[in-house]
Amino acid sequence: MRHSRFTAILSALLLAATHVCAFEVESAKFYDAPSGGNLIRIVSTADIEVFEPIILAFQKLHPDIDVDYTVASSTEVMNAIYIDGEPFDLAISSAMDLQTKLANDGYARTYRSTATANLPDWAKWRDQLFAFTQEPAVMVVSDEAFKDIPLPTTREDLIDLLRDHPEHFDGRIGTYDVRTSGLGYLFATQDSRNTGSYWRLTELMGRLNTKLYCCSGQMITDIAEGRLAFAYNVLGSYASSRLKDTPGIRIVPFNDFLSVMLRTALIPKTARNPAAGGVMVDFLATLNTRLELNAQTGLPPISNDIGDLSNAMRPIRLGPGLLVFLDRLQRDTFLRSWSNSMEQE
Repeated sequence: MRHSRFTAILSALLLAATHVCAFEVESAKFYDAPSGGNLIRIVSTADIEVFEPIILAFQKLHPDIDVDYTVASSTEVMNAIYIDGEPFDLAISSAMDLQTKLANDGYARTYRSTATANLPDWAKWRDQLFAFTQEPAVMVVSDEAFKDIPLPTTREDLIDLLRDHPEHFDGRIGTYDVRTSGLGYLFATQDSRNTGSYWRLTELMGRLNTKLYCCSGQMITDIAEGRLAFAYNVLGSYASSRLKDTPGIRIVPFNDFLSVMLRTALIPKTARNPAAGGVMVDFLATLNTRLELNAQTGLPPISNDIGDLSNAMRPIRLGPGLLVFLDRLQRDTFLRSWSNSMEQE
């Protein structure tokens, strides 16, 4: 009897270990609540150091909720829910298109509350997908690399700059690898919609041996340490949070247009504790009332005035329009064109 029980436990552990490794995890941390007993499992693209102040503030209001926080790339967050059926209670991602697909394909629960009702209509979709930040894509530059070169203010300026100084920028440009980064793919497809110069810029960057990255954080680090002159389409919130601790870097928001990503949360169908997921959604939906958290995280909250902020702002809208470039044929065509422009095999 004891042997059969041990065998059953061992089999369960091996099955769990196999399941846990099905999607790739970047990091994870468990946050004990002061009087825990209730557990919320979150999978998110936001780095631990960025999201931790939100978790700690949340637990001050809800001291009974332990938080199991897992960080993964936007593609892996999608895989965790869509392919592996992981029982997370909340999925948070910067890739609006992948989140929209999860909701559209029936992988998200419907949730309504006073907090979500107060969100602007453009910041939610089907009462299943809820935005809580608005974050622009920017260019981040090395002050040293641009000390004798004028800063570009538009993409056309950047194209001219790369043509005039190819030797200065060869091997010193960074951007997302859109084949593996969900956020990078989102920004790239939005660029292609917003300007005819996108493909010319991509071809130039390809000829100058651009380095490809999964994440904004490593690009910013490589700029600060002199390995890059600039990085294109970096998440502005990450760059802003690093400015005070990382000398020698500067944010350049383009004047022609700024793609603004909405970071979103959804409660997966597979959630074991959807009620706790809803409590966290409510907390995130009210970040615009928590100014101290905005300062700590660098995450700009949802603003009702986004349409009035700047003529250059191009908020990416939630909805079925985001699914166009997720169509297999459309995606394959885009990635083939991108790979050819970037001269990537």
